[in-house]
Amino acid sequence: MVQDADAIFKQLRQRQFQPVYFLQGEEPYYIDVVADLIEKMALPEADRSFNQAVIYGKDVDVAGVLGQAKRFPMMAERTVVIVKEAQTIADLEQERSWPFLEAYLKNPLASTVLVLCYKHKTLDSRKKLGKLLASKDAPGAVLMTSKKLYDSQVPAWLTAHVRGLGQQITGQATALLAEYIGADLSRLANEIDKLVLNLKPGQAIDEELVQRLVGISKEYNIFELQKALVQCDVLKANRILGYFAANPKANPLIPNLTLLFGFFSKLLVLHQAGPNPPDGVFKSLGIVNSFAQKEYQHALKAYPAARVVDIIHLIRRADAQSKGIESGSMDEGEILRELVWLILHAVPAGVVS
Repeated sequence: MVQDADAIFKQLRQRQFQPVYFLQGEEPYYIDVVADLIEKMALPEADRSFNQAVIYGKDVDVAGVLGQAKRFPMMAERTVVIVKEAQTIADLEQERSWPFLEAYLKNPLASTVLVLCYKHKTLDSRKKLGKLLASKDAPGAVLMTSKKLYDSQVPAWLTAHVRGLGQQITGQATALLAEYIGADLSRLANEIDKLVLNLKPGQAIDEELVQRLVGISKEYNIFELQKALVQCDVLKANRILGYFAANPKANPLIPNLTLLFGFFSKLLVLHQAGPNPPDGVFKSLGIVNSFAQKEYQHALKAYPAARVVDIIHLIRRADAQSKGIESGSMDEGEILRELVWLILHAVPAGVVS
């Protein structure tokens, strides 16, 4: 049967366990959370040494997994078998393993909870295993697919995640985390946990706390550089670039290029929506708070659509240079400095060698 993460969480908290969980998808965060929750809740700690097995796909084949799953519990309610990196089981989708898998999935051992963590990919739904897991022919098997979030979905996910922890987060803090970290849910969750631990009673996660604890300099970070570009503030941009050059490990080039590319790509979409984009367009891009919307509105005036296209080409050129293509002896700081100069001095991408 097909279920999403929320439905599985609800059942697990009610101590309702299914015999088989097949957790798949491009987003590993929910796969890990479900597997960890089963590991913690399915058995009391005293019963785990004899009745819980955590194995890795590269170390076993299908016969080995099923052998573990068919063990009866020893003086416990159930046996738990968690297969991490199940996508590396060599014969999982091979024809010779199918009869054994089919037989177990159709009639699993009721006293076993078998969890297969199939990360970064999904089964082919046209093939036998994918079809069976999604059908009613394997009623004791749960199939969960964890999809990657779009960047525009990250702010809403962050807000909901923080509220789920019984805390609050400001719009500016949400935007800062979403832009700085992106759609890496595992890292976002870890940073939120760190921020929550440092909250005072009644305090919300705000921009200052994020800057202090997530390692973003208040005055010298990519967001302040982005703001300097929007305001065409050459002096401020050069100060930030000087700080980046003096602290290269804390300010690597590729993440900064990624954030700039994301900003100007969204700006191009806003240009296509007309001179005064409606709120719906901003929200579809994940620009949900008024502070961020004002910055984009200012950028729309500072950078016409044709210029934004040139800037996107320049960012791609800088990315190629970071990989050693036509960069000569330039280091990361020099590549970023040249890019910022070309953006601020309105040099068309077509005339740059």
